[in-house]
Amino acid sequence: MQPIRPPYIGRFAPTPSGYLHFGSLVAALASYLDARHVGGRWLLRMEDLDPPREMPGAQDTILRSLESYGLHWDGEVLKQSQRHAAYAGVLERLLQQGLAYACTCSRKQLEGCAGIYPGTCRDANHATADAAIRLRVPNLEYCFEDRVQGRFCQHLQRELGDFVIRRRDGLYAYQLAVVLDDAAQGITDVVRGADLLDNTPRQLYLQELLGLSHPRYLHVPLIIQPDGHKLGKRYRSPPLPPEQASPLLARALRALGQALPQELEGALPAELLEWGVEHWNASAIPRSRTLAEAQLR
Repeated sequence: MQPIRPPYIGRFAPTPSGYLHFGSLVAALASYLDARHVGGRWLLRMEDLDPPREMPGAQDTILRSLESYGLHWDGEVLKQSQRHAAYAGVLERLLQQGLAYACTCSRKQLEGCAGIYPGTCRDANHATADAAIRLRVPNLEYCFEDRVQGRFCQHLQRELGDFVIRRRDGLYAYQLAVVLDDAAQGITDVVRGADLLDNTPRQLYLQELLGLSHPRYLHVPLIIQPDGHKLGKRYRSPPLPPEQASPLLARALRALGQALPQELEGALPAELLEWGVEHWNASAIPRSRTLAEAQLR
């Protein structure tokens, strides 16, 4: 007998280091349609963990862009900047249990490690002040079945090493925050860009360590520039123009492999979204990590 799944709760979690661009729209639309197709809730979370990188006014512009494109969320917007107490409590617990430790390694010291932490500070017992906090990872491979990308595996110790959950400057790391926030919001399904695919095994391990349930994951192809970088990576993308909502939503549907009828190409945003909700087919999403923006005109 199949276990009964809880009601679908999805989310879109933009980072206000810039405005929404076409790649953001593709990810937002995928998560919105995946939730609404099954009558689920669609929540919005502002991942404002890094104030120095935040663009002034970006949060309000992001909200206005979503609304002008007809992507209306349920409930209040959750802001990570208001969740520090929850992160601090779990961090302290992990430290007390010996599952995390202080690391004083500089970037320069780790330059030759190819992104794999060698465990330099694992048993050094450094004070936590003026230090990053790393989570000890097991000598295990973590695998999961992505709904689009298929089976993905990562050996945490060999391919990654102990990873940072609080930075040396005191800011909480994405990995810790996203796991705690998804649990707090009751997220059952995570739909996001494929650039975050290799973050998922870390999050699965943290969920397991903290006794939290695993959401289902769906990673959509990342929209990239001709030079191979994701949109907004090297330059500040302008806000999504409200007057372009219809053609950009149609283009985003095509990027997600949805067979939009020709007669709907010039339809209003509400009509495009209504069609998308009714006909959403996640299995039609290209099974690719990236899609070139130039091919989606």
